[in-house]
This record gives sequence, structure tokens and C-alpha cells, in this order.
Amino acid sequence: MLSLLGVLFDGLAYGALLFVISVGLSITLGLMGFNNLAHGAFAMAGGYLLVTLMSKAGIGFLPALPIVFCIVAVGSLVLERTLYRQLYKSTPLDQVLLSVGIIFVATAGTTFLWGPGQQPVVIPEWLSGQYSVLGLDLSRYRLFLMAIVAGITLALVFGLERTRFGARIRASVDNQRTAESMGIRVERVFQMTFALGSGLAGLGGALGVDVLGLDPNFAIKYLVYFLLVVVVGGPGSVFGTLLAALLLGVADIAGKYYVPQLGAFIIYAAMIFLLLLFPHGLLGRRKSK
Repeated sequence: MLSLLGVLFDGLAYGALLFVISVGLSITLGLMGFNNLAHGAFAMAGGYLLVTLMSKAGIGFLPALPIVFCIVAVGSLVLERTLYRQLYKSTPLDQVLLSVGIIFVATAGTTFLWGPGQQPVVIPEWLSGQYSVLGLDLSRYRLFLMAIVAGITLALVFGLERTRFGARIRASVDNQRTAESMGIRVERVFQMTFALGSGLAGLGGALGVDVLGLDPNFAIKYLVYFLLVVVVGGPGSVFGTLLAALLLGVADIAGKYYVPQLGAFIIYAAMIFLLLLFPHGLLGRRKSK
């Protein structure tokens, strides 16, 4: 029983991390309709920024996290203005080719600047170690990840559903011409949405250094995982993305623990099963009335 609970806890923590990174892709794909396969490159950038800020600038782990979010978000605006904006109304193939090209450039650039090896990160002492609860050892850092996910989920749901900016996003997605006629600057709304999604990816990449590791192949290695979470959860659905990330995280960890000979096959089997049951995503995509 303790072994089962331990696997469940690790799976939920792993899924929480997948959610932090993938929810930005869900936002850009579901709300903006842009196929940004380079989303993992922003997560990788966040990881390398965290390592650099801590090792070179002497900034602590917690203070570095909001800095990483802001830098990646602002940096993504440069790409949005120069590259992405040109393809908003283009074909999905053009968008995929552009984003895949960005992945290769990012991989080559990080290899040149930081080398091909894994990048270490020193977690604060108060986040290291474990709590013992009824004989079950719970990682402090994974509990911290779950708390971060809870906060991000509440902030996103409130921001997208209860604020004027969220209303502008939905209006821009539903009908750009009508939104523009009402004085909404659609390009600016998409720009800020893209920055938000990229910043969340960078934050997730920074949080995941200690769990997922960090090397120049990060963006390619975990691309499929991020896409699985978004497809199963339903693009544009925050709660759907969270539920999919948690389910797939538990399936992946449980599969590797109980049937290691199957490797990562379990998460793909879980994806197929869930998509057969919910072809439009676990909670479906929000549709305007």
C-alpha cells in the first residue's frame, strides 16, 4: 500500500510539472490556434536561465523564478513580432515548419553556449529532503510543485474567465473582425497571450530542472509529452490540461515502476485509451454561445 501511494504521489508531482509547462501550449494552441511546436524551447530557455542566474549572478532559487518567467515572456515577444505574427493566418504546416526550425536553432545554440552535458541546479535546503507522513516519505520539492500548480491553475482560471483581459481574449478568438470593430487591439491581445504561455513554459522548465534534467535536447525529448497533455486535455481548457497532465503523469510513473520493460509505452497506451473515450479532450474545448 505504501509503495502504491508513493508511486501515486510521484506521478501526481510529475503530472503537476507537465501541467506547468504544457498549459502555455494549451493556451496558444487552443485560444490562438497557433501550432507552436517550439514551446519546449521556451521551457528549456527557462531552465538554462535559472541555472545561469543561480550560478553566475548568485540569485537564490525562489527569487530567480519570477525573473525567469519575465525574461522568457519578454524574449518571446521578440520572436512573436519577427516570426510568429507573420504566420498567424498561414497553414498549420507552415507553423509547424517554423517552430521545428526554432527547436533546432535553440538546440544548437544551447550546445554552443553551455555544452552538451546536463546542467546541475542546487535546490534550497528547505526544499530538499522528505516529510514522513504515516510511514510514507513525501518529497518536499514535489509538494512545492503541487502548491505552485494549484496557484497557477486558480490564477489562470480567474484571469481567463473573470477579467476584462480574458474577455478580450475570448472575443478575439471568436471573431477577430467584430473584436476589432469594438476597439479591441487583437494583435496586442494575441501578443500578450503568447507571452503568457511562453513565460509559463519558461517557469515550468526552471521548476523541472531537478526533476526532468536539463540538456540541449530537452525541447525535442519532451515535445511529445507536452503535446500528449494538450491533446488529451483539450486545447484551451485549463482544467482539462491539468487533469490530463495528472492522469498521464501517474500512468507514466506507474508504468516505469511496475513494468519497466515496457519503458514509456504506458503513457502512449493511456493516451490512446483516453482519446478513444474523449475524442475532443477530457473536458472538451470551450465553445462560445
